[in-house]
Amino acid sequence: MVDLMPILCVDLVLTNAEGEYLLVKRNNAPLQGLWWVPGGRILKGERLEVAAARKLREELGLTMPLQGPVGFCEYLCKENPFGLASGHHAVAFIFTGIVSSASIQLDAQSRAWGYFPNLPTGFNVKGFVQD
Repeated sequence: MVDLMPILCVDLVLTNAEGEYLLVKRNNAPLQGLWWVPGGRILKGERLEVAAARKLREELGLTMPLQGPVGFCEYLCKENPFGLASGHHAVAFIFTGIVSSASIQLDAQSRAWGYFPNLPTGFNVKGFVQD
């Protein structure tokens, strides 16, 4: 399936009270070793809001209110976690929130976290058209 279709994901654009972005240093392909926003795949039958809350809890150990989806981001990478020549294509729905806790507990997906003034290069959020 990954060879033929894009992966549907949720990504979390989280800030602190100063407006800095929470990024994690990725352990796995794609984007291994880079600072990126937390997030990941939506499971079959899982609602977007539930997936966002699950990724927040699993990857950062946090439970907090999120807003979204507020937009989307599309990724096309040459590398993918399965070594397929077709690369990696993902479409992520973006959720936002303000982190008020300093007790972040990373899972095995990431090796470090920090707050940064800008989102990573290549992370281009497109908003939804409002009625």
